[in-house]
Amino acid sequence: MTGPRRSPRPGTGTWFLAVNPTAGRGRALEHAHRAAELLRTGGDDAVVLAAPDPAALVELVRDRLRASALTARALVVVGGDGMVHAGLGVLVELAGQGVAIPLGIVPSGSGNDLARHLGVPDRDPEAAAGRILRRLDEPVPRLLDVGRARFADGRTACFATALCAGFDAAVNERANRWRRPAGSAKYLGAVLVELLRLRTISYRLEVVDAAGAVREERREAMLLNVANTSSIGGGLRIVPDARHDDGLLELFSVAPMGRARFLRVFPTLFTGRHVGLDAVRIERVRSVAVDAADVTAYADGERLAPLPVRVDVLPSALRVLA
Repeated sequence: MTGPRRSPRPGTGTWFLAVNPTAGRGRALEHAHRAAELLRTGGDDAVVLAAPDPAALVELVRDRLRASALTARALVVVGGDGMVHAGLGVLVELAGQGVAIPLGIVPSGSGNDLARHLGVPDRDPEAAAGRILRRLDEPVPRLLDVGRARFADGRTACFATALCAGFDAAVNERANRWRRPAGSAKYLGAVLVELLRLRTISYRLEVVDAAGAVREERREAMLLNVANTSSIGGGLRIVPDARHDDGLLELFSVAPMGRARFLRVFPTLFTGRHVGLDAVRIERVRSVAVDAADVTAYADGERLAPLPVRVDVLPSALRVLA
């Protein structure tokens, strides 16, 4: 999708680092400046782009990347999966216009699931920036598939990790309202609260499987995800074997069960041992349309829109320096 791109000569490029300056009580902004210092060691410039409002930050990033399309080394997102989500949309949009700019990640958020999947050092901005520098000149670029969600009202959103449409989306809704605790502890706490409202959801699906065959089905489930990478919620390894560069997505669901059994099953999501359970279903797909009553979809931990949604994959959409 992105096509070849001529890299700036050594010492003539610019790294753009996008960050929410209020995230982590200023920790993300500190990490952005520490990473920028290391990225400048090769003679390039490094510019930190910051805005507390997500929409304003997206506009700022888009404008600066368009103006520096020929000299931009990469967009480095500093934060969690929400920051990745914001940067991803800009990069996919520019790639569709013939402007191919790589993605770098300095994890500094509460989830960091894409960074975890890609093996990016956590809470260490210099180590993450060093990884980015080493990947810049690798002979075989590493490519990232991107999930795409299209809603009935015409809205479209891209995601890196997974789209959630069920119990896990309700958990995201609650967890995002909490400032503490951080990471998987926050997600676990929200899970325990949402267990009191546990319900079975009746889904209507149209699935295009890995071979291209199309089928329609109804599925009763508690959780349903369309995943591009392996984990959600700060380390829940819902699809441990997911690949980010195979041109496919993973349709993951958990059949209805009582609270007591769910509490026994839930810890296995952190280790991947849930994969062999009879209640768990994982299938590689090219696309899937999902509909259910009173369900709002989330992706990369960000609220999107109510169902129905059609999800497909943009294969090898971006180069990732990770």
